[in-house]
Amino acid sequence: QFKLIVENPEKPIAPGLQVTAFVEYYPEKKEDLQDKLPLLIEDDIIDIPLLGLIPRCYLEIESEISFGAVTANSEIISKEINIANHGSSSGRFEISYDGVVLLNIEPTRGVVEPKSVKTIKVGICTDVPRIIKEVIKVELEGRGCTEVWVKAVVVEQVLKVLGVSCGTILKCINFGPVYFGSSKIEQVSLYNESPECVDWVAVLEDNTIGGEMGTDLQRSADAVLQDLSLKNRTRDIDVSTLILCTPNQGTLPPYEKSLVTLCFSPKKLKREFGVNDPPPKQDYVLFLRFEAVGNNNGYLQALMNHPHHTELALTGSGLPVMLTFNPGPVIKFMDCFCGEQTQVLCTLRNESEYLPVTFSFRKTAHFNISPKKGKIKKKSTKDVAFSFSPHQIGTLNVKQVVDIIGTGLEKNNLPVWKTKSFHQIYLTFIGVCKSKRKGVLFKINPGITPMISNATGQFVADDTGWSPDTAPVAMLKSAQTQIHTHQMNRNCKDDALTAFPNDRAASIRPSEWNKKYRTIFTKTERYNYIDPEFSYTAYEQLSKEAHKKYYRDYISSFRQCRLQKDAARQFYIYDNSVNIGLKPAEGLMSPKLSITDIDKEKLLFKTLPLDENCLLTSGKLVAIDSESSFKEIWSGLSAMPSSTREKEDCSLTLTSKQIHQILIGPSTMDFGDVCVHSTTVRKLHIVNNLLVHIWIQIEIEIDELQQTSPLSQVVPPLTKTHIPIVFETDTLGMFKRSFTYTINNQHLGHVLVVAKVVSVELELSARELILNPVPGYLAEAEFRTTVRVYNPRNHPAKFTWKPILRDRGTAFSIQPTKGSVEAYRDLECEVVWHPGFNSPEAGEFNLCVHEGKKIKLKCFAKVRIHP
Repeated sequence: QFKLIVENPEKPIAPGLQVTAFVEYYPEKKEDLQDKLPLLIEDDIIDIPLLGLIPRCYLEIESEISFGAVTANSEIISKEINIANHGSSSGRFEISYDGVVLLNIEPTRGVVEPKSVKTIKVGICTDVPRIIKEVIKVELEGRGCTEVWVKAVVVEQVLKVLGVSCGTILKCINFGPVYFGSSKIEQVSLYNESPECVDWVAVLEDNTIGGEMGTDLQRSADAVLQDLSLKNRTRDIDVSTLILCTPNQGTLPPYEKSLVTLCFSPKKLKREFGVNDPPPKQDYVLFLRFEAVGNNNGYLQALMNHPHHTELALTGSGLPVMLTFNPGPVIKFMDCFCGEQTQVLCTLRNESEYLPVTFSFRKTAHFNISPKKGKIKKKSTKDVAFSFSPHQIGTLNVKQVVDIIGTGLEKNNLPVWKTKSFHQIYLTFIGVCKSKRKGVLFKINPGITPMISNATGQFVADDTGWSPDTAPVAMLKSAQTQIHTHQMNRNCKDDALTAFPNDRAASIRPSEWNKKYRTIFTKTERYNYIDPEFSYTAYEQLSKEAHKKYYRDYISSFRQCRLQKDAARQFYIYDNSVNIGLKPAEGLMSPKLSITDIDKEKLLFKTLPLDENCLLTSGKLVAIDSESSFKEIWSGLSAMPSSTREKEDCSLTLTSKQIHQILIGPSTMDFGDVCVHSTTVRKLHIVNNLLVHIWIQIEIEIDELQQTSPLSQVVPPLTKTHIPIVFETDTLGMFKRSFTYTINNQHLGHVLVVAKVVSVELELSARELILNPVPGYLAEAEFRTTVRVYNPRNHPAKFTWKPILRDRGTAFSIQPTKGSVEAYRDLECEVVWHPGFNSPEAGEFNLCVHEGKKIKLKCFAKVRIHP
């Protein structure tokens, strides 16, 4: 099979010259050949080996595909493995798998070109936690069967609540006793024990079994059951005001911790008690869930199906401040004079059995307290001295405020914990300051009359004690009467100034020319002498007015700046999603509600928009979802944002709490048994519980779901809708694929589609029929009965009855012999036995289903022979 082509030289070859020979190889069969070519050089023989190799492939594949640790979130994840061909000829491969775990392998067979690589995509479904260790058999041309291991550890996405100091798992946090109006803080660590990042949100359960709201657990069961109004009082309590979780949403990296602060602030319930009855103790048992966002079908199905989540029990008690004063609350002091002091010793007693109390007295005029602040242990007393030091004459009735100091919560834009007064106790101080009698001495006026003097101007009081500074004559109300007014002065203007009767000495002073003075009784216009040497000129008057206007405008500008800053501060306080910068009820009239509107108002209160800092509660989520379910829209939605509001809403980046209020599901769409070549539709429900529009876009790259439409929708606020998912396939077997969707073109989610693709099938009501004669039948009468053909599949099935003929033939017939049964319907077929000479009493039929399996039907005729 080797051929030599050469011209051997007849003469010796000179130095530097060469002889060229060609060897051709013509293989006749697929096998490697080996030979040699002798070369004669003078007297030497050199053998040149000849090798003839057939072109062949040399395929290699990796021995293991490792997915590592992944999270069980019902998603199809894939990895690629390469088949390399290092040979000189193309090579074929074929992949087979018959394991328990469903693996998506594409492609399962093919050809790898020389010096190239073929990529194989292997996908696993992370629907349940498990350890995957499966073997794929790969048949490589020229190398035989090769095994490839597929390994993965599918773990559940778990959030754990750990103690900050101990690091152990916490099941319950006991806040203990806390005063009404104050707060107590505890800190925990939220740990992500999964290999992927998780978006989490905290939800407070307010309607779960085992929760307690304001119940005194130390009371007997009969006493609690008799308190029938307790349920009505606790039903409308907003539990989000009792527990504050900061932060209440976030993102945790794999195997990382986040510090979470929990604050318990008990509120006092309104109860009908006597005047002297203190408010009772209130015990609370609440449950706080930490859930992964986007890992369930929504909180409604989460409540029904009870998926795995991290639940933390919160217990605590609310106590009233029980601080008593002896004497009190009305404390009377002994009468005294100005400059003197009386004292009362008061005993403060803390009646609480659980907590100490810290008090602080506010400053009050004429009264001194020592000590002004302090702390009293539980079931202890403290003496405080109250002193009365008056600075004015009369009976002083003062309300003394006693502040109870503790840790409180201030909710602005961000919650802040600080020490403040959370409760006030009011005392009444009553004291009388008496006046001392003192003689008034008068002396003769030496001749200079003051501006304001007594009526005659002759005597001036040297000391009037504590009497008012104004002269007695100036207190007359004669300017308000017209008894002494002259007839000609009754229509005078009211803007005139009234002069005192003894101010003549002051009339020689420089006066203002534009002001008029009238006497106090007769209203006669007085003469005012204006001295030109001392009075203002017109220019000086204008300059003075301009000077006043300059400072008046200067002060007014400062006032306007202060008002603007105060308005901006008020707007910042009310700048949230509820008040939108407006002070609640400012300038609005309260609406008049009828009895029928009360229930609607309660529902509206429960469905108010949730503040971003407010904790989610299961009751609020259910109420909002019920409102969204009432507003169902099945058509007419836009595929893209068109209006200005829609564009603004759909460009927002949503928080974890907002995404948790959007329901898109089910997350696993199970089509069940689906016939090949059939079309099946399932609904992908979308519930928007937010107050903004959202834009849903579905990305489908699966051939079996290409008929799905629409793939994009803008969902209005508080609206429920759905997208029909259409499934079609022509391949038998188990189907598991996932498609993705985005919210506002940012937030990614996925839906797992599961189906079992089967062939068409028909079922018979019975596999054996016994045909009995009718009573009183004739000898040649036919036996008749029916058999029901049922189609359990979702696709019409065509059938044909074919008899199985034996040696004696058959005496049975069936009608109809062919036909079609619609999906989930049935059809009655009549079987007839025709009696005759040598007719067989047994027969068989095959129910041949088009593209399906055969079913055998046996028939027997029960013939009775009469004697």
